[in-house]
Amino acid sequence: MALKLKKQVKKKFFPVEVPIANTEIGLFAGEIRELDNRYVKLDLTNQLKGKALELKLKINVDNNKANAKAIQIQLLGYYVRRAVRKGTDYCEDSFVAQIKDQRVRIKPLLVTRKRVTKKVLNGLRKSAKEKITDYVKDKKFDDLIVEIINGKIQREINIKLKKIYPLSLCEIRFFGIEELKEHEIYEKEHKSAEEKVEVEEKTLVKKKISRKKSAEE
Repeated sequence: MALKLKKQVKKKFFPVEVPIANTEIGLFAGEIRELDNRYVKLDLTNQLKGKALELKLKINVDNNKANAKAIQIQLLGYYVRRAVRKGTDYCEDSFVAQIKDQRVRIKPLLVTRKRVTKKVLNGLRKSAKEKITDYVKDKKFDDLIVEIINGKIQREINIKLKKIYPLSLCEIRFFGIEELKEHEIYEKEHKSAEEKVEVEEKTLVKKKISRKKSAEE
């Protein structure tokens, strides 16, 4: 009995629009639908003249068109190591913040011009968290990605932190969407269900009161 051979699909490059970086990339696949929900990383080092930023994207295919949406941005490791020089100190942090349309994780990197005490580093870390959280709360995710690429948020925070100690570098080492954990998803769904029941009960009570008034009249 002859074996049936699977027909090999000839692969080719498909264009993928990356609106946030104002560019287009080509990805290899047999069919464009194979690109749906695929993750891809875009190195922005050349575009930013040496600043090693990497953009992580998630591809969505709709109507035979592929678009990539940013889900996180981060500094590459070698850039961070090069930024921390001898005779300086640095502090990092990692915290979750709520912005206008997402919950995100932010990891700032602060490098001082000279050696400083732990008290100064702690003060910088605490103040940076407060300033950044306040700065991002009313902004959308895509807008903040653009600001990080352009260095706007870093400049704004750097100016505010100068009151504590002047920095040689103020950067956002990582910024990305923070997915809800299983127990948080359960709590959110449970809360929504409780709120729905509460609304239905209030509506029912209002109807009963309305009927009672109508009967009395």
